[in-house]
Order: sequence, then C-alpha cells, then structure tokens
Amino acid sequence: MEQRALGRTGLSIAPIVFGGNVFGWTADEKTSFDLLDRFFDAGFNAIDTADVYSAWVDGHAGGESETVIGKWLKRGYVARDQAVIVTKVGFDNRDRKTGLSAGWIAEAAEASLKRLGTDYIDLYLAHQPDDEVPHEETLAALDRLRQEGKVRAIGCSNFDVHRLQASLDAAAQHGLPRYDVIQPEYNLYTRDKFEGPLAELCVRENIGVISYYALAAGFLTGKYRSREDTEGSSRGYRVGDYLNDKGFRILAALDELAVETDAEPATIALAWLIQKKGLAAPIASATSLAQLETIMAAADLSLSADQMKLLDEAGA
Repeated sequence: MEQRALGRTGLSIAPIVFGGNVFGWTADEKTSFDLLDRFFDAGFNAIDTADVYSAWVDGHAGGESETVIGKWLKRGYVARDQAVIVTKVGFDNRDRKTGLSAGWIAEAAEASLKRLGTDYIDLYLAHQPDDEVPHEETLAALDRLRQEGKVRAIGCSNFDVHRLQASLDAAAQHGLPRYDVIQPEYNLYTRDKFEGPLAELCVRENIGVISYYALAAGFLTGKYRSREDTEGSSRGYRVGDYLNDKGFRILAALDELAVETDAEPATIALAWLIQKKGLAAPIASATSLAQLETIMAAADLSLSADQMKLLDEAGA
C-alpha cells in the first residue's frame, strides 16, 4: 500500500483515512471492529475521530467513537505503532462550551487518552477556530502535550487561510511549534473551502492535508437523487443541500465515469480527491463491509487526465 508523508510530521498514512464518526453511532461495536479489521488487513493505517463524536445523538455525551477505537486497539489485532490515530479537541458539545483554552486542552487530552486506552495520540487537532483564545495559548498547550510524549504531531481543522496564516505567524513569533496538518472540508461539490489560497499555503509550507466530508455526507455515492431519497437517512438534512443543478451535474459525470471504469460513484469521487495536488488523504466512513470495499477501491483507481477534467468541470 502506498504511504504518503503527512507534511513534515514524520507520520505516513495510506491514501484513505477511516472516518470514525460512525463508531458507536450508526455502526455498533461489533460492526466497527469488523470494519477496522478489514481496513487494516487491506493495508490502510489511519483512523480519524474526535472527542465530540457522537454528542449529537440523544443520550450521547461525546467520546463514544474514541471508546470504541480504544476497545478495538486493546484487542491487539493491530500493533499500536501500526495505527495512526487522529483525534480532535475544541468543538462545542451541545451546551458545554469547550474551545481551545490551555486548561481545556490539557483536560480533554487526558480524557481522550483514557478512552482510547493509549499513552499517546499520533495527531491531535484543534477541531475548530476559537477566536476568544490567542493562537499562542493553544499552541503552547499542544506543545506541552508533545513534550510530555502524549501527542506526536499537531494540526487544526476548519481553519480558513487567514486563521491558518495567523497561527503560523504566532508560532514563529513566540517560538512555538506550528500546525503541521490541516483538515478542511473538501469534495467534488465543496471545493472553495480548500482550493485556491488555502491549498497554495499548504503546498508552500508543506502542511499535510486530510479532507473531511469526502463523499458529501453520502451524496456522492449516487444513492440520493431526490428529496424522497433522503427520508429516514441520518444525514438526510445535509444531503438536501446538494440536490441542485450543480449536484446533478456532478452525479451525471460520476455516472458517465462509472460506465467507463466499472467503478462505483463513491470510488470515483474518492479517487478524484486522492489524485489532487497537496492532499494526503480524504476521510471516508462506512457502516458495512460492502461500503468499505467501495471506499478502499479508490486507492487502486487511476483516473485519466480527461476523466479528472470532466469531474473538475462538473463541479466548477
């Protein structure tokens, strides 16, 4: 399996990251274990989660995903040093305002380590910007965790180009480690949150990029073609945003390439991302082994220049 350097972190990951938001939510513990076993058997090595997953579910408090991953790690199916665990801190959990203060980061990291059942987190991300806390306070708190051996590398998620640049400036000014990884929303439909100045900054500064919503909440699988198709779906409220002329153009292009390549639309959408300059890997979730096989097939699908162009133009 191809391994891609994640910026200058020293970490290397396969070209697809498993999205652990489903663990303990739409995938129960046994299903989650089966999915992770198969994913690692196929040569992939990175899992993305967050301390807030899945607080949006009634009766959940957050941390359910990390707990499932921790139980899976404890089984020893894969050696700890063969798994790259990405988790995040700082996303508001219902009425509890957490943010990126030094005190909260220290507390939240300990809780994540306990749930994951591990001594260290490979990649720890600031989940969303916190404009009430100076960048240097957050970076210093993350640096302490790194010096203590509890975190190997640090990054951020949902930062636009201005916030990322400001954090780089703060790191340089205060002699602190910078964010070496960013996690933006990026897929065939939503491109403006990464392409352009942010992507250029990441390439120029050698910042690793792992994108989320790679399949646009399932829309790019092709199974949602109308409002009626979203009824009963746990993500139906989000999929509706893509049911417009642009979305239908993208689906038509995926359908055309599905015939050419004998691959599923989801596989093609992920392959498009994998071939994009500056992107280390997209994050994709699965709740069944069949879905997982479709996702993993993207690592072996090479799209031609003409096929990439067709998709680029459909989503422009």
